[in-house]
Amino acid sequence: MIKDRKKQLRASAKDKKCPFCVQKQKTIGWQDYEKLREFLSVRGRITGKAYTGVCARHQKKLTVAIKQARHLALLPFVVQE
Repeated sequence: MIKDRKKQLRASAKDKKCPFCVQKQKTIGWQDYEKLREFLSVRGRITGKAYTGVCARHQKKLTVAIKQARHLALLPFVVQE
């Protein structure tokens, strides 16, 4: 059952287009932290490309940008409940 769900997630991510590739955006900066917030979960974790549909190249750049924004205190490391 878990393997079927993983297959569904991967299939749905393949159907999605990478939002950065669609916009032909080559760089992802920490300055646009409001857009980076969309790629964080409710708990403040970075969501994987299986859920967001971001390609591998942009996922790496996205991760670096989120980490930079966290160190500049623009994004939270952990969301307190």
